[in-house]
Amino acid sequence: MSIFEQMASYEHEQLIFCMEPRAGLRAIIAIHDTTLGPALGGVRMWMYSSEQEAIEDSLRLSRAMTYKAAVAGLNLGGGKAVIIGDPRTQKSEMLFRAFGRFVETLGGRYITAEDVGTTVADMEWIRMETRYVTGVLGKSGDPSPFTAHGVYWGMKACAKVAFGSDSLANRTVVVQGAGNVARHLVEYLVREGVRVYVSDVFPEKAQRLCHEVGGIPVEADAVYDIPCDIFSPNALGGMINEETIPRLQCAIVAGAANNPLRDEHADARRLHERGILYAPDYVINAGGLMNVAAELEGNYDPKAVMARTAHIYDTLLRVFRIANERGILPTEAAAAMAEERLAAFASLRRLFPGGQVKR
Repeated sequence: MSIFEQMASYEHEQLIFCMEPRAGLRAIIAIHDTTLGPALGGVRMWMYSSEQEAIEDSLRLSRAMTYKAAVAGLNLGGGKAVIIGDPRTQKSEMLFRAFGRFVETLGGRYITAEDVGTTVADMEWIRMETRYVTGVLGKSGDPSPFTAHGVYWGMKACAKVAFGSDSLANRTVVVQGAGNVARHLVEYLVREGVRVYVSDVFPEKAQRLCHEVGGIPVEADAVYDIPCDIFSPNALGGMINEETIPRLQCAIVAGAANNPLRDEHADARRLHERGILYAPDYVINAGGLMNVAAELEGNYDPKAVMARTAHIYDTLLRVFRIANERGILPTEAAAAMAEERLAAFASLRRLFPGGQVKR
C-alpha cells in the first residue's frame, strides 16, 4: 500500500516528513482532521524497526487523537508526531529544537506535547523554537497525573457495568507498563485496596514502582496469564492481539495505552466473544488531552481539570449504553459518537468574516 493509500484509508489531511541530519532528526508529523480545531497530539520518540512502522504508528495515533478530542467535547483536531530514535541514548537539545522549527512552519495547524519517550524537559527545548507546544513548565506540565485520574474513573465505570458496582476494593488489576501514567494509576488503585500486579519490558522499572508506590512486580510476558478482574495496558500499542487475547484471564481491559488493539476491529470482536468488556482507549485515556486543552484555553486550573477527567466515568457509561442499545461493540459506539460530532460541525455553513476587503 502506498503512502497516499494509507492516508486515504485513515482519511488524513497531511503527512509531513522532517529531516535535519546535523541534529540527527528523522521525524513524521501526521495531521488527521482539523474540523474541530488545530491538530493537537504528543511527539513520541521510539526506535521503530522501519520507516513504514513509524508512518503507520503516526497515522493510527493521530486518528485516535481526532476521536479522543471529539468524544471529550474538545475543540481540537487530531495530530501526532514520531521521532525515530532511542529516547535513552539519542536525545539532545538540537534534536528537539530542530523538531520545534518544523512545528513552527505549520503555523499552528499542529500543536505538540509530551508522549512516550519524551518529557516536559524536552518540551522546553521545543518551546525555544515554537509557541505551538503544550505541557511545558509553569503551565500544565506533566499530563500523566490527569491521564491516570481519568483511567482510574474509567475503570470504575467498567466495574459498574461488568460487576454491578463501581467499587474496586478487593479487586485484582494487572498493570502492563511502569511509566509515569502507571505510577499515578497504581497509587489510586492501592489507595482503594486493589491487589495490583505490575510489569514492564524493563524489569527494574516495575520493581522500583512497586517498591515506592505498592504492587507486586511480575515478568513482562507473564501478565497475560494472571487471573484478574482488570487487565490494564499502559505501554505501547498493539499488545492486545490475536496471540495475547486467548491468554487473558480478566473481565475488563481498560488502560492508558494508545491503540492497545493491534487490529481495532478484529481484536475488539475477539474480546467481545470472550465476554471481556473493553474500554475504548481514546475515551478512557483522554485526561492528558483535557489537561493540555485547558492550558490552551487560558486560566489554567489543575483542580478544575481533575474534576473534568472524572467525567470520563460518565462518558464511558454512555459508550456502553449506546453499544448495548444499538447492538454494536464499544469501539464502534465510541467511533459513532466521534463521527457524529465531526459531521455536525463539518455541516455548519462557513461565514465570511467582515473587515477583510481593502479599498
